[in-house]
Amino acid sequence: MKNRAGEYMTNLRGELQYKSFLPRPLPPSPPIELNEETVNLLSKASRSIGILEGVSRQIPNIELFVSMYVRKEALLSSQIEGTQATLDNILDPNIEENTNQYIADVINYIKASQYASSRLSELPICNRLIKETHEILMQGVRGGEKSPGEFRHSQNWIGPAGGTLRDARYIPPNSEDMIEAMSDLEKFINSEDELDPLIKIALIHYQFETIHPFLDGNGRIGRLLIALYLIEKKFLSHETLYISYFLKRNRIEYYDRLNDVRTKGNFEQWIKFFLLATYESAQDAITTIDELVNLHNRNYEVVKNTGKSAKTVIKVFNYLEGSPIIDIKKTSEALRLSFNAVSNAVNKLVELGILKQTENVRRSRVFAYEEYLGILRKDT
Repeated sequence: MKNRAGEYMTNLRGELQYKSFLPRPLPPSPPIELNEETVNLLSKASRSIGILEGVSRQIPNIELFVSMYVRKEALLSSQIEGTQATLDNILDPNIEENTNQYIADVINYIKASQYASSRLSELPICNRLIKETHEILMQGVRGGEKSPGEFRHSQNWIGPAGGTLRDARYIPPNSEDMIEAMSDLEKFINSEDELDPLIKIALIHYQFETIHPFLDGNGRIGRLLIALYLIEKKFLSHETLYISYFLKRNRIEYYDRLNDVRTKGNFEQWIKFFLLATYESAQDAITTIDELVNLHNRNYEVVKNTGKSAKTVIKVFNYLEGSPIIDIKKTSEALRLSFNAVSNAVNKLVELGILKQTENVRRSRVFAYEEYLGILRKDT
């Protein structure tokens, strides 16, 4: 039987000859077989996503949580691609002055993610949306010269840094086959079928990574597609599920599973791996939300009993959940409060053990909400 995932096509002639992979359109034929293990994983993953959605509806300020969570995901997703930045870099109140290439990668990912999820109200997931999101992701960063927002017009490959086509571990479809494959994928994403949405997004993610339609940023866009698809299918109302940490931790198996589909047509093993990633990532998110909600409730009780200045202290405390590393000047501007009022509130929060001073540079001292950061830093 021919490989159900696709076949290698010969390109060019003579010394320049090479083979690129041409994926077959989805869904696979013969159809996906679900054994007992896969069905159990599917029901565990679906149940976890349902619980995550329920828990996230209880967060006092879901928008703030999501903006923090997207930053964490942006960081992990960029780290898979070799970006060296930390959560503290991303949350630095003086980020404009301290931005480097790595931090710019992560900030672009955040902007791309926010853009794509807001654009879903006007467009379905389609090649146009994917290109627009890619343009934001690649604006002015490493790889920014590689046609942001455009599908590639040349051959790309996956292999060792500095290697050539000859050293490639995997060669995606040539640019003409790629255009056709992306058109087929767009149809599959928007088709009505009997597939469970979690199995369908597993197939979409595999196919997108296999087609590799951009010269750079494919991995980040492919991971972003997962959250977008679950929002579009009304599984989630916000970007609260991200599987980058699971993929970072199991990177070798991740690449092996994708490769097994290409070489052996083994979609079933890939789907199991993806469902496990979904289940574990949803469980992680539920735990994180529980910890953050408990922390909020505990500290809010303390803060609201701070006497005459309670109103200002509460304002600064609420601000911390969106900006857990602050300096007084920028916080007073953001909250439209006087420098002294914010300074007094910060001193109160330090006294209560909620804030800790991090560095003392003349007047512009920086303070961190360490317990909150501790929960978010996990795994980064």
